[in-house]
Amino acid sequence: MYKIVTNQSGTRTIEVSDTHLETLQRYQLLDQLVGSNGIIDEGVLDKLKLTIRSILSNEGGSDKNLLDLCFDVIYHSNMKATGLSNLIALYRQWEPEHMKDTTSEEQPEPTAE
Repeated sequence: MYKIVTNQSGTRTIEVSDTHLETLQRYQLLDQLVGSNGIIDEGVLDKLKLTIRSILSNEGGSDKNLLDLCFDVIYHSNMKATGLSNLIALYRQWEPEHMKDTTSEEQPEPTAE
């Protein structure tokens, strides 16, 4: 379990689990979210919310992990632009370690002939 700070003063936090990060990865929700200027503001958070809303409406809200991500992190009352910035930073740290694990699992074991 990880904690991200969601405001400038550091008084509010949100807990983020590995399942939340895996869901972000599975749906590629943070890929190309931030514009070329690199600024993360409320508009970027709104864009993420709209993207998730679109995915949920197309799937009929059937993915429990995506719903948990929404309730626990993205639509959390403390989530602001600072929180999204910290979530993206956490994801960027988490992803390379996780990618090593999944690539080794996805490749079949060589067989001796």
